[in-house]
Amino acid sequence: MNHDVKRPHAEEVRENEAKAQAVLEAYDREAGYRVFENKWLRLLVSFIAIAFALYHLYTAFAGPLVTLKHRSLHVAVILCLIYLLYPGWKGASKKRLSLFDAFLALLSLGTAGYIFIYYLEIVNRGGIPSTADVVFATITCLLVLEASRRVAGWELAGMAVIFVAYAYLGPYLPGEFGHRGYTLSDIFNYMYVTTEGIYGDAIAVSASYIILFIIFGAFLSKSGMGTLFNDLSLALAGGSKGGPAKVGVIASAIHGSINGSAVASVVTTGSFTIPMMKRVGYKPEFAGAVEATAAVGGQILPPVMGAAAFIMAETLGVSYITIAIAALIPALMYYFGLLVQVHLRADRDDLRGLRKEELPKLRDVMKERGHLLLPLVMLVVLLMLGYSPTFVAFFTIVATVVIAAFRKSSRMGLRDILQALENGVRETLGVAAACAAVGITVGVFSLTGLGLKLANIILMMGQGSLFMTLVFTMIASIVLGLGLPSIPCYIITATMAAPALSNYGIDPLISHLFVFYFGVIANLTPPVALAAFAGAGIAGSEPQRTGWISCKLALAGFIVPFIFVYKPGMLILNASVADIVTATITTLLAVIALAAATEGFLFARLNWLGRLLLIASALAFVFADWMYTAAGIALLLAVSVYQYRKKRHTVIIQA
Repeated sequence: MNHDVKRPHAEEVRENEAKAQAVLEAYDREAGYRVFENKWLRLLVSFIAIAFALYHLYTAFAGPLVTLKHRSLHVAVILCLIYLLYPGWKGASKKRLSLFDAFLALLSLGTAGYIFIYYLEIVNRGGIPSTADVVFATITCLLVLEASRRVAGWELAGMAVIFVAYAYLGPYLPGEFGHRGYTLSDIFNYMYVTTEGIYGDAIAVSASYIILFIIFGAFLSKSGMGTLFNDLSLALAGGSKGGPAKVGVIASAIHGSINGSAVASVVTTGSFTIPMMKRVGYKPEFAGAVEATAAVGGQILPPVMGAAAFIMAETLGVSYITIAIAALIPALMYYFGLLVQVHLRADRDDLRGLRKEELPKLRDVMKERGHLLLPLVMLVVLLMLGYSPTFVAFFTIVATVVIAAFRKSSRMGLRDILQALENGVRETLGVAAACAAVGITVGVFSLTGLGLKLANIILMMGQGSLFMTLVFTMIASIVLGLGLPSIPCYIITATMAAPALSNYGIDPLISHLFVFYFGVIANLTPPVALAAFAGAGIAGSEPQRTGWISCKLALAGFIVPFIFVYKPGMLILNASVADIVTATITTLLAVIALAAATEGFLFARLNWLGRLLLIASALAFVFADWMYTAAGIALLLAVSVYQYRKKRHTVIIQA
């Protein structure tokens, strides 16, 4: 490694880490877990988590149990760990386990135990519940709701309760929303002994794929992949104009794709990049917004895409690699738009990059840690060759341990391996709890037919216009995403919006990607923008202002989904080379126009007329009609030529 790189002093590093941890606990509920004083409780939690991870690795290799047993065991252990680790209220002790939470943890294990013991009887009853079925079904639903409240907030649990009330109160509801109604016994039993409720598709994906890939990410992190991302980004972009911001974009994009948690990604890379951005002249609120926008986008960036790609593949019945290929160009356009805005801001304010002596050399970075990229390469290659995600996850986890051993700096001992297994399970808790809770909501959709009713309402509001239907779908996704994690938001909006878009002949994959994009972007949209607030916490800026700047930086994410609806060639699948190239080029131009309009700068500062013309140009590129495309090119070219001439004139005068 290049030891000439200017690093913070040890004391400054410790201060940054402490600040980052405080921000993480403030904005990420999953970080507020107990740290027990009692070493036996610490060992108990570690034992359960490691055993759980090993169980999933074994089933990935040898095959899982029967469906209901496998999923119920997954949920039961997740619930048990949540009640052991997460206090039920704000003032509760984070060092001691209450007797009530210990009871709930044991009760959680009992929910799977009942299914294991009475599995044949449950199957033979064919959906006609016994009294014991109803009791355990009710207990399981309540445990899931409370666990999701503890790790994901009250919004998701509250929404599930509202939908359960909808299923119960059907006969009393007016108009199209009315239905025959169901007893609470029927509702809870449906959620518990079928694969349509808690143990539905979302938990299926959590138990089969998500946990394995999160464990894979934990092993990468333990091997030092975060350091590689940071140093590699510095070497590639740190010296360019506005370099630290570009470093933040690249590092957060890669980290966010694997990690899946926007807030955790902001804190992990932001504690390193935000101080650098501020040092070269970026304002604190802009620095925090850049980090938040880049971290959130990781959920739409292949190869891992957080966890959404697996749920989307399961829902649509297509391969994971199909989702990853389709998502690639739109994700690159999102990050291209962010990089353009960062560059234009640096050009406008004359912000330089880091000095050469502050940067690591690419050759040294690759020599020291470049081997850690091999597991990611293996991941992509094996998926493209058609191997199942479970096999690929298992193989790449093992490969990571072996490959990391090539160098002392990344080698993992037994303690590191056990910690990676435990960390992977801990990081799965929030996602799995959200998947279980959203299963209740989706179960109500399935039980009552509510999804089709909501789809009809969206169609009615769109009044026969595809564009307006897309706009209302976007609004619904963003509103839901304000209070929900991106995965539950995607599942719910896809359930109600995808059928509406199918009426216009839109491919289901396109519909699902469309709603997922806006569910992700909602993480940046005030008044509830946790990723932006975390960035503001590290940058020391005003949270709401940082959130609005994040929205501006993510504008490419607002326009790209509309473009791939009208120009599906951007998704590569079933498209000619000409369609792919045309869609990609016009999207690039749209993103450049929108970025320049947002920053008020192209080659020189833009007046209000120039910004309006660029916005019109960007919107024109959305539609497939060649006349709109020609108009977009003409407007962009006219503004560009005028701006370039204005810049040259300014340079001549100054000379």
